[in-house]
Amino acid sequence: MTVQTGIIPLSFNQDFLCLFDKGDEEGPFGPTYNIVCGWRLTGAVDTGALQEALDELVVRHEALRTEIVREEGNRHQRVLPPAPVRLAVRDLRAEPAERHRAAEELLIELEGGRYGSGELPLLRAVLGRFDERDSVLALIAHHSAVDEWSMKLVIQELAVLYARKRGFDLPAPAEPAQYREYALWDRERATQPKAERARAYWRERLRGAVAAPTRTDHRRSANLPKSTAAHRFLIDEELTGAALSLATATRSSPFMVMLAAYYVFLNRSTGATDVTATTFSSGRTLARFQHTVGSFFNLLPIRTDLAGCGTFRELIGRTRASCIQAYRHDIPFGQIVEQAPGVTASFAGDDTCVVSFQVFQFPFTMAGDLIGDVAYHDIRRRLLSQPVTTDIPDGALWTLDIDPAGDMVCSLWFNTNLFEESTIRDLVAGFLRVLRETLLSPDAPLTVQKGDL
Repeated sequence: MTVQTGIIPLSFNQDFLCLFDKGDEEGPFGPTYNIVCGWRLTGAVDTGALQEALDELVVRHEALRTEIVREEGNRHQRVLPPAPVRLAVRDLRAEPAERHRAAEELLIELEGGRYGSGELPLLRAVLGRFDERDSVLALIAHHSAVDEWSMKLVIQELAVLYARKRGFDLPAPAEPAQYREYALWDRERATQPKAERARAYWRERLRGAVAAPTRTDHRRSANLPKSTAAHRFLIDEELTGAALSLATATRSSPFMVMLAAYYVFLNRSTGATDVTATTFSSGRTLARFQHTVGSFFNLLPIRTDLAGCGTFRELIGRTRASCIQAYRHDIPFGQIVEQAPGVTASFAGDDTCVVSFQVFQFPFTMAGDLIGDVAYHDIRRRLLSQPVTTDIPDGALWTLDIDPAGDMVCSLWFNTNLFEESTIRDLVAGFLRVLRETLLSPDAPLTVQKGDL
Protein backbone atom coordinates (compact mmCIF):
# COMPACT_ATOMS: atom_id res chain seq x y z
CA MET A 1 0.00 0.00 0.00
CA THR A 2 1.37 3.40 -0.98
CA VAL A 3 1.46 6.28 1.48
CA GLN A 4 0.88 9.87 0.47
CA THR A 5 3.87 12.17 0.73
CA GLY A 6 3.62 15.87 -0.10
CA ILE A 7 0.80 17.72 -1.84
CA ILE A 8 -0.65 15.96 -4.86
CA PRO A 9 -1.95 18.40 -7.49
CA LEU A 10 -5.23 17.89 -9.27
CA SER A 11 -5.15 16.64 -12.82
CA PHE A 12 -6.45 19.10 -15.38
CA ASN A 13 -9.58 16.96 -15.68
CA GLN A 14 -10.23 17.34 -11.95
CA ASP A 15 -9.64 21.08 -12.30
CA PHE A 16 -12.23 21.11 -15.09
CA LEU A 17 -14.78 19.42 -12.82
CA CYS A 18 -14.15 22.14 -10.23
CA LEU A 19 -15.50 24.71 -12.71
CA PHE A 20 -18.94 23.11 -12.26
CA ASP A 21 -18.61 22.78 -8.47
CA LYS A 22 -21.92 23.46 -6.71
CA GLY A 23 -20.99 22.06 -3.34
CA ASP A 24 -21.46 18.63 -1.84
CA GLU A 25 -25.16 18.33 -2.74
CA GLU A 26 -25.14 19.22 -6.45
CA GLY A 27 -22.84 19.17 -9.43
CA PRO A 28 -19.84 16.91 -10.12
CA PHE A 29 -19.01 16.46 -6.44
CA GLY A 30 -22.58 15.82 -5.40
CA PRO A 31 -24.26 12.51 -4.59
CA THR A 32 -25.80 11.91 -8.04
CA TYR A 33 -22.67 12.20 -10.20
CA ASN A 34 -21.94 8.49 -10.41
CA ILE A 35 -21.31 5.67 -12.84
CA VAL A 36 -23.34 2.49 -12.38
CA CYS A 37 -22.39 -0.62 -14.36
CA GLY A 38 -23.78 -4.14 -14.18
CA TRP A 39 -22.78 -7.68 -15.11
CA ARG A 40 -24.67 -10.96 -15.16
CA LEU A 41 -22.75 -13.63 -13.25
CA THR A 42 -23.16 -17.33 -13.95
CA GLY A 43 -21.88 -19.55 -11.15
CA ALA A 44 -22.20 -19.70 -7.38
CA VAL A 45 -20.91 -16.49 -5.76
CA ASP A 46 -19.12 -16.59 -2.41
CA THR A 47 -19.96 -13.22 -0.82
CA GLY A 48 -17.06 -13.46 1.62
CA ALA A 49 -14.54 -13.87 -1.19
CA LEU A 50 -16.29 -11.12 -3.16
CA GLN A 51 -16.01 -8.73 -0.21
CA GLU A 52 -12.30 -9.50 0.14
CA ALA A 53 -11.74 -8.94 -3.58
CA LEU A 54 -13.59 -5.61 -3.50
CA ASP A 55 -11.52 -4.46 -0.53
CA GLU A 56 -8.31 -5.42 -2.32
CA LEU A 57 -9.35 -3.29 -5.28
CA VAL A 58 -9.47 -0.27 -3.00
CA VAL A 59 -5.97 -1.06 -1.73
CA ARG A 60 -4.65 -1.40 -5.29
CA HIS A 61 -6.24 1.74 -6.76
CA GLU A 62 -5.74 5.02 -4.89
CA ALA A 63 -8.36 6.84 -6.97
CA LEU A 64 -11.08 4.86 -5.16
CA ARG A 65 -9.99 6.39 -1.84
CA THR A 66 -8.95 9.87 -2.91
CA GLU A 67 -10.56 13.05 -1.68
CA ILE A 68 -10.51 16.14 -3.88
CA VAL A 69 -9.84 19.19 -1.71
CA ARG A 70 -11.61 22.09 -3.42
CA GLU A 71 -10.49 25.06 -1.36
CA GLU A 72 -9.95 28.07 -3.62
CA GLY A 73 -6.23 28.56 -4.13
CA ASN A 74 -5.43 25.23 -2.48
CA ARG A 75 -6.98 22.54 -4.66
CA HIS A 76 -5.28 19.18 -4.39
CA GLN A 77 -5.80 15.44 -3.96
CA ARG A 78 -5.65 13.67 -0.64
CA VAL A 79 -5.15 9.89 -0.72
CA LEU A 80 -6.68 8.24 2.34
CA PRO A 81 -6.15 4.77 3.86
CA PRO A 82 -8.22 1.87 2.51
CA ALA A 83 -11.63 1.12 3.98
CA PRO A 84 -14.07 -1.74 3.33
CA VAL A 85 -16.36 -1.51 0.31
CA ARG A 86 -20.07 -1.56 1.10
CA LEU A 87 -21.51 -4.76 -0.38
CA ALA A 88 -25.26 -5.27 -0.28
CA VAL A 89 -26.89 -8.60 -1.17
CA ARG A 90 -30.42 -8.65 -2.60
CA ASP A 91 -32.88 -11.45 -3.27
CA LEU A 92 -34.06 -10.90 -6.85
CA ARG A 93 -36.10 -14.04 -7.38
CA ALA A 94 -37.63 -13.91 -10.85
CA GLU A 95 -38.55 -16.28 -13.64
CA PRO A 96 -35.73 -16.75 -16.20
CA ALA A 97 -37.64 -14.82 -18.88
CA GLU A 98 -37.97 -11.81 -16.54
CA ARG A 99 -34.41 -11.69 -15.23
CA HIS A 100 -32.86 -9.34 -17.76
CA ARG A 101 -35.58 -6.78 -17.08
CA ALA A 102 -35.16 -7.27 -13.32
CA ALA A 103 -31.42 -6.65 -13.67
CA GLU A 104 -32.08 -3.51 -15.69
CA GLU A 105 -34.59 -2.27 -13.12
CA LEU A 106 -32.01 -2.80 -10.37
CA LEU A 107 -29.51 -0.64 -12.29
CA ILE A 108 -32.18 2.03 -12.78
CA GLU A 109 -32.89 2.03 -9.05
CA LEU A 110 -29.19 2.37 -8.21
CA GLU A 111 -28.69 5.14 -10.76
CA GLY A 112 -31.37 7.12 -8.99
CA GLY A 113 -29.56 6.78 -5.66
CA ARG A 114 -27.31 9.25 -3.87
CA TYR A 115 -23.69 8.43 -3.06
CA GLY A 116 -21.58 11.43 -2.08
CA SER A 117 -17.98 12.04 -3.17
CA GLY A 118 -17.08 12.34 0.52
CA GLU A 119 -18.21 8.78 1.31
CA LEU A 120 -14.96 6.85 0.94
CA PRO A 121 -14.19 4.49 -0.60
CA LEU A 122 -15.79 5.81 -3.77
CA LEU A 123 -16.91 2.32 -4.78
CA ARG A 124 -19.80 0.19 -3.58
CA ALA A 125 -21.44 -2.99 -4.82
CA VAL A 126 -24.81 -4.69 -4.94
CA LEU A 127 -25.17 -8.41 -5.63
CA GLY A 128 -28.67 -9.41 -6.68
CA ARG A 129 -29.30 -13.18 -6.61
CA PHE A 130 -31.81 -14.75 -8.98
CA ASP A 131 -30.83 -18.23 -7.78
CA GLU A 132 -27.71 -19.98 -6.57
CA ARG A 133 -26.00 -19.83 -9.98
CA ASP A 134 -27.47 -16.73 -11.60
CA SER A 135 -26.97 -13.24 -10.26
CA VAL A 136 -26.33 -9.63 -11.22
CA LEU A 137 -23.42 -7.62 -9.85
CA ALA A 138 -23.73 -3.84 -9.89
CA LEU A 139 -20.82 -1.54 -9.13
CA ILE A 140 -21.39 2.10 -8.25
CA ALA A 141 -18.48 4.55 -8.29
CA HIS A 142 -18.33 8.32 -8.07
CA HIS A 143 -17.51 9.88 -11.44
CA SER A 144 -14.87 12.14 -9.88
CA ALA A 145 -12.85 8.96 -9.24
CA VAL A 146 -13.54 6.88 -12.35
CA ASP A 147 -14.65 6.96 -15.96
CA GLU A 148 -16.37 4.27 -18.04
CA TRP A 149 -12.98 2.88 -19.11
CA SER A 150 -12.02 2.54 -15.43
CA MET A 151 -15.14 0.53 -14.69
CA LYS A 152 -14.11 -2.00 -17.36
CA LEU A 153 -10.71 -2.26 -15.66
CA VAL A 154 -12.33 -2.66 -12.24
CA ILE A 155 -14.52 -5.61 -13.21
CA GLN A 156 -11.64 -7.39 -14.96
CA GLU A 157 -9.43 -7.07 -11.91
CA LEU A 158 -12.26 -7.91 -9.54
CA ALA A 159 -12.97 -11.15 -11.42
CA VAL A 160 -9.31 -12.23 -11.17
CA LEU A 161 -8.98 -11.19 -7.52
CA TYR A 162 -12.20 -13.04 -6.65
CA ALA A 163 -11.01 -16.20 -8.43
CA ARG A 164 -7.71 -16.04 -6.54
CA LYS A 165 -9.59 -15.67 -3.23
CA ARG A 166 -11.48 -18.82 -4.24
CA GLY A 167 -8.20 -20.71 -4.66
CA PHE A 168 -7.75 -20.60 -8.44
CA ASP A 169 -4.14 -20.41 -9.60
CA LEU A 170 -4.33 -17.26 -11.72
CA PRO A 171 -1.57 -14.65 -12.13
CA ALA A 172 -2.12 -11.60 -9.94
CA PRO A 173 -3.04 -8.41 -11.83
CA ALA A 174 -0.02 -6.28 -12.64
CA GLU A 175 0.73 -3.45 -10.25
CA PRO A 176 -1.08 -0.41 -11.68
CA ALA A 177 0.25 3.09 -12.15
CA GLN A 178 -1.64 5.37 -9.78
CA TYR A 179 -3.77 8.34 -10.74
CA ARG A 180 -1.58 10.66 -8.69
CA GLU A 181 1.29 9.73 -11.04
CA TYR A 182 -0.91 10.73 -13.97
CA ALA A 183 -1.75 14.08 -12.34
CA LEU A 184 1.94 14.87 -11.93
CA TRP A 185 2.68 13.82 -15.51
CA ASP A 186 -0.34 15.82 -16.70
CA ARG A 187 1.09 18.96 -15.10
CA GLU A 188 4.57 18.33 -16.42
CA ARG A 189 3.51 17.70 -20.02
CA ALA A 190 1.77 21.10 -20.10
CA THR A 191 5.24 22.69 -20.02
CA GLN A 192 6.66 20.62 -22.87
CA PRO A 193 7.12 21.83 -26.48
CA LYS A 194 4.63 19.22 -27.74
CA ALA A 195 1.92 20.75 -25.56
CA GLU A 196 2.72 24.21 -26.88
CA ARG A 197 2.37 22.91 -30.43
CA ALA A 198 -1.01 21.41 -29.48
CA ARG A 199 -2.14 24.71 -27.98
CA ALA A 200 -1.10 26.49 -31.17
CA TYR A 201 -3.10 23.95 -33.19
CA TRP A 202 -6.28 24.60 -31.20
CA ARG A 203 -5.72 28.37 -31.25
CA GLU A 204 -5.74 28.29 -35.03
CA ARG A 205 -8.25 25.48 -35.55
CA LEU A 206 -10.95 27.01 -33.36
CA ARG A 207 -10.49 30.62 -34.44
CA GLY A 208 -14.03 31.99 -34.73
CA ALA A 209 -15.61 28.64 -33.81
CA VAL A 210 -18.59 28.22 -31.47
CA ALA A 211 -19.79 24.84 -30.22
CA ALA A 212 -23.08 24.08 -31.95
CA PRO A 213 -25.95 25.07 -29.62
CA THR A 214 -29.22 23.24 -29.07
CA ARG A 215 -32.29 25.28 -28.16
CA THR A 216 -33.75 24.38 -24.76
CA ASP A 217 -37.37 24.32 -23.67
CA HIS A 218 -36.72 26.23 -20.46
CA ARG A 219 -34.44 29.12 -19.71
CA ARG A 220 -31.67 28.70 -17.18
CA SER A 221 -32.83 31.89 -15.52
CA ALA A 222 -36.10 30.14 -14.59
CA ASN A 223 -34.05 28.22 -11.98
CA LEU A 224 -36.20 25.10 -12.27
CA PRO A 225 -35.29 22.07 -10.13
CA LYS A 226 -32.63 20.01 -11.89
CA SER A 227 -32.35 16.26 -12.36
CA THR A 228 -31.10 14.09 -15.20
CA ALA A 229 -33.26 11.67 -17.18
CA ALA A 230 -32.34 9.12 -19.85
CA HIS A 231 -34.32 8.41 -23.02
CA ARG A 232 -33.20 5.08 -24.50
CA PHE A 233 -33.65 3.91 -28.08
CA LEU A 234 -32.26 1.51 -30.68
CA ILE A 235 -30.55 2.08 -34.01
CA ASP A 236 -31.61 -0.97 -36.00
CA GLU A 237 -29.43 -3.64 -37.59
CA GLU A 238 -29.81 -2.21 -41.10
CA LEU A 239 -28.46 1.20 -40.11
CA THR A 240 -25.80 -0.26 -37.82
CA GLY A 241 -24.60 -2.59 -40.54
CA ALA A 242 -24.46 0.29 -43.02
CA ALA A 243 -22.43 2.38 -40.55
CA LEU A 244 -19.94 -0.44 -39.98
CA SER A 245 -19.58 -1.08 -43.73
CA LEU A 246 -18.97 2.62 -44.38
CA ALA A 247 -16.38 2.70 -41.62
CA THR A 248 -14.47 -0.14 -43.28
CA ALA A 249 -14.79 1.33 -46.77
CA THR A 250 -13.58 4.80 -45.72
CA ARG A 251 -10.85 3.59 -43.31
CA SER A 252 -12.74 5.32 -40.51
CA SER A 253 -13.97 4.25 -37.10
CA PRO A 254 -17.70 3.72 -36.52
CA PHE A 255 -17.55 6.83 -34.30
CA MET A 256 -16.32 8.94 -37.23
CA VAL A 257 -19.17 7.74 -39.42
CA MET A 258 -21.77 8.43 -36.76
CA LEU A 259 -20.23 11.83 -35.98
CA ALA A 260 -20.47 12.73 -39.66
CA ALA A 261 -24.18 11.93 -39.53
CA TYR A 262 -24.47 14.01 -36.36
CA TYR A 263 -22.88 16.94 -38.22
CA VAL A 264 -25.67 16.67 -40.80
CA PHE A 265 -28.22 16.61 -37.99
CA LEU A 266 -26.69 19.73 -36.41
CA ASN A 267 -26.59 21.44 -39.79
CA ARG A 268 -30.30 20.77 -40.27
CA SER A 269 -31.15 22.10 -36.80
CA THR A 270 -28.89 25.17 -36.74
CA GLY A 271 -28.40 26.04 -40.42
CA ALA A 272 -24.64 26.28 -39.90
CA THR A 273 -22.18 24.70 -42.34
CA ASP A 274 -19.16 25.38 -40.10
CA VAL A 275 -20.02 22.99 -37.27
CA THR A 276 -18.15 22.33 -34.03
CA ALA A 277 -19.41 19.33 -32.08
CA THR A 278 -18.20 18.29 -28.64
CA THR A 279 -17.26 14.71 -27.94
CA PHE A 280 -14.98 12.81 -25.59
CA SER A 281 -11.60 11.19 -25.89
CA SER A 282 -10.37 8.58 -23.44
CA GLY A 283 -7.72 11.02 -22.21
CA ARG A 284 -5.30 8.09 -21.89
CA THR A 285 -2.66 9.36 -24.26
CA LEU A 286 0.20 7.52 -22.53
CA ALA A 287 0.35 3.72 -22.60
CA ARG A 288 1.58 3.67 -19.01
CA PHE A 289 -1.88 4.73 -17.80
CA GLN A 290 -4.02 2.37 -19.90
CA HIS A 291 -4.69 0.25 -16.79
CA THR A 292 -5.00 3.07 -14.25
CA VAL A 293 -8.31 3.66 -12.49
CA GLY A 294 -9.19 7.34 -12.49
CA SER A 295 -11.14 10.11 -14.18
CA PHE A 296 -9.34 10.56 -17.52
CA PHE A 297 -12.08 11.42 -20.02
CA ASN A 298 -11.51 14.64 -21.94
CA LEU A 299 -13.93 16.89 -23.81
CA LEU A 300 -12.85 17.66 -27.38
CA PRO A 301 -14.45 20.22 -29.72
CA ILE A 302 -14.15 18.82 -33.26
CA ARG A 303 -14.74 21.33 -36.06
CA THR A 304 -15.72 20.31 -39.59
CA ASP A 305 -16.85 22.41 -42.55
CA LEU A 306 -19.78 20.99 -44.49
CA ALA A 307 -19.81 23.72 -47.14
CA GLY A 308 -19.51 22.34 -50.66
CA CYS A 309 -19.69 18.75 -49.45
CA GLY A 310 -21.28 16.80 -52.29
CA THR A 311 -22.01 13.44 -50.65
CA PHE A 312 -22.11 11.89 -47.21
CA ARG A 313 -19.13 9.73 -48.11
CA GLU A 314 -17.16 12.91 -48.74
CA LEU A 315 -18.27 14.27 -45.37
CA ILE A 316 -17.01 11.11 -43.67
CA GLY A 317 -13.61 11.84 -45.18
CA ARG A 318 -13.65 15.39 -43.83
CA THR A 319 -14.81 14.18 -40.43
CA ARG A 320 -12.08 11.54 -40.32
CA ALA A 321 -9.44 14.17 -41.02
CA SER A 322 -10.86 16.46 -38.32
CA CYS A 323 -10.91 13.64 -35.77
CA ILE A 324 -7.37 12.45 -36.49
CA GLN A 325 -6.01 15.97 -36.06
CA ALA A 326 -7.99 16.48 -32.84
CA TYR A 327 -6.75 13.20 -31.34
CA ARG A 328 -3.19 14.01 -32.41
CA HIS A 329 -3.40 17.26 -30.43
CA ASP A 330 -5.42 15.92 -27.49
CA ILE A 331 -4.82 18.16 -24.47
CA PRO A 332 -7.10 18.96 -21.52
CA PHE A 333 -10.25 20.84 -22.49
CA GLY A 334 -9.47 23.73 -20.13
CA GLN A 335 -6.26 24.38 -22.04
CA ILE A 336 -8.14 24.26 -25.33
CA VAL A 337 -10.62 26.85 -24.07
CA GLU A 338 -7.75 29.12 -22.99
CA GLN A 339 -6.67 29.22 -26.64
CA ALA A 340 -10.18 29.73 -28.04
CA PRO A 341 -12.51 31.02 -25.30
CA GLY A 342 -15.22 31.86 -27.83
CA VAL A 343 -15.86 28.16 -28.50
CA THR A 344 -17.75 27.88 -25.19
CA ALA A 345 -20.02 30.90 -25.79
CA SER A 346 -23.04 28.64 -26.32
CA PHE A 347 -22.41 26.58 -23.19
CA ALA A 348 -24.03 29.07 -20.86
CA GLY A 349 -26.73 30.56 -23.08
CA ASP A 350 -29.93 31.27 -21.22
CA ASP A 351 -32.01 29.29 -23.71
CA THR A 352 -29.34 27.09 -25.32
CA CYS A 353 -26.94 24.36 -24.27
CA VAL A 354 -24.31 22.17 -25.87
CA VAL A 355 -25.21 18.52 -26.43
CA SER A 356 -22.16 16.26 -26.53
CA PHE A 357 -21.91 13.11 -28.64
CA GLN A 358 -20.08 9.86 -27.95
CA VAL A 359 -19.91 6.31 -29.30
CA PHE A 360 -18.55 3.79 -26.80
CA GLN A 361 -15.47 2.04 -28.19
CA PHE A 362 -13.81 0.25 -25.29
CA PRO A 363 -10.87 -2.07 -26.03
CA PHE A 364 -12.18 -4.73 -23.65
CA THR A 365 -15.55 -5.91 -22.40
CA MET A 366 -16.79 -9.00 -20.57
CA ALA A 367 -18.84 -11.18 -22.89
CA GLY A 368 -19.36 -14.42 -21.00
CA ASP A 369 -15.69 -14.65 -19.93
CA LEU A 370 -15.15 -17.57 -17.55
CA ILE A 371 -12.69 -16.51 -14.83
CA GLY A 372 -12.27 -19.09 -12.12
CA ASP A 373 -15.68 -20.63 -11.62
CA VAL A 374 -17.81 -17.60 -12.56
CA ALA A 375 -18.69 -16.30 -16.03
CA TYR A 376 -19.15 -12.52 -16.46
CA HIS A 377 -21.29 -10.80 -19.06
CA ASP A 378 -21.65 -7.02 -19.47
CA ILE A 379 -25.20 -5.72 -19.22
CA ARG A 380 -25.02 -3.46 -22.26
CA ARG A 381 -28.45 -3.94 -23.78
CA ARG A 382 -30.48 -1.49 -21.71
CA LEU A 383 -33.75 -0.37 -23.28
CA LEU A 384 -35.78 1.09 -20.42
CA SER A 385 -35.93 4.88 -20.26
CA GLN A 386 -35.90 6.44 -16.82
CA PRO A 387 -37.02 9.79 -15.35
CA VAL A 388 -34.09 10.01 -12.90
CA THR A 389 -30.57 8.76 -13.49
CA THR A 390 -27.00 9.67 -12.63
CA ASP A 391 -26.15 13.30 -13.18
CA ILE A 392 -24.59 15.05 -16.15
CA PRO A 393 -23.35 18.50 -15.15
CA ASP A 394 -25.10 20.48 -17.86
CA GLY A 395 -27.25 20.07 -20.97
CA ALA A 396 -27.58 16.71 -22.66
CA LEU A 397 -25.45 13.81 -23.90
CA TRP A 398 -25.84 11.27 -26.69
CA THR A 399 -24.33 7.82 -25.99
CA LEU A 400 -24.25 5.10 -28.64
CA ASP A 401 -23.02 1.56 -27.96
CA ILE A 402 -22.54 -0.95 -30.78
CA ASP A 403 -24.05 -4.17 -29.46
CA PRO A 404 -22.83 -7.65 -30.46
CA ALA A 405 -26.45 -8.42 -31.39
CA GLY A 406 -25.90 -6.23 -34.48
CA ASP A 407 -27.66 -2.99 -33.58
CA MET A 408 -26.81 0.05 -31.46
CA VAL A 409 -28.17 0.58 -27.95
CA CYS A 410 -28.42 4.31 -27.41
CA SER A 411 -29.38 6.95 -24.87
CA LEU A 412 -30.00 10.65 -24.89
CA TRP A 413 -29.42 11.89 -21.35
CA PHE A 414 -30.85 15.32 -20.54
CA ASN A 415 -31.26 17.82 -17.73
CA THR A 416 -34.94 18.09 -16.91
CA ASN A 417 -34.66 21.76 -15.95
CA LEU A 418 -33.77 22.50 -19.58
CA PHE A 419 -35.68 19.97 -21.69
CA GLU A 420 -39.11 18.38 -21.90
CA GLU A 421 -39.20 14.68 -22.69
CA SER A 422 -41.26 15.33 -25.82
CA THR A 423 -38.45 17.50 -27.22
CA ILE A 424 -35.92 14.77 -26.53
CA ARG A 425 -38.09 12.26 -28.40
CA ASP A 426 -38.27 14.68 -31.33
CA LEU A 427 -34.48 15.07 -31.35
CA VAL A 428 -34.06 11.29 -31.46
CA ALA A 429 -36.60 10.94 -34.25
CA GLY A 430 -34.83 13.65 -36.24
CA PHE A 431 -31.44 12.01 -35.79
CA LEU A 432 -32.81 8.63 -36.89
CA ARG A 433 -34.21 10.24 -40.06
CA VAL A 434 -30.78 11.71 -40.84
CA LEU A 435 -29.14 8.32 -40.25
CA ARG A 436 -31.50 6.61 -42.66
CA GLU A 437 -30.91 9.26 -45.30
CA THR A 438 -27.12 9.33 -45.03
CA LEU A 439 -26.06 5.80 -44.11
CA LEU A 440 -28.20 4.03 -46.69
CA SER A 441 -27.36 6.42 -49.57
CA PRO A 442 -23.82 7.67 -48.87
CA ASP A 443 -23.18 8.62 -52.51
CA ALA A 444 -26.42 10.50 -53.12
CA PRO A 445 -26.21 14.31 -53.33
CA LEU A 446 -26.02 15.68 -49.79
CA THR A 447 -28.38 18.50 -48.93
CA VAL A 448 -26.57 21.01 -46.72
CA GLN A 449 -28.44 23.92 -45.18
CA LYS A 450 -26.71 27.29 -45.42
CA GLY A 451 -26.73 29.80 -42.62
CA ASP A 452 -25.01 30.88 -39.44
CA LEU A 453 -25.25 29.87 -35.80
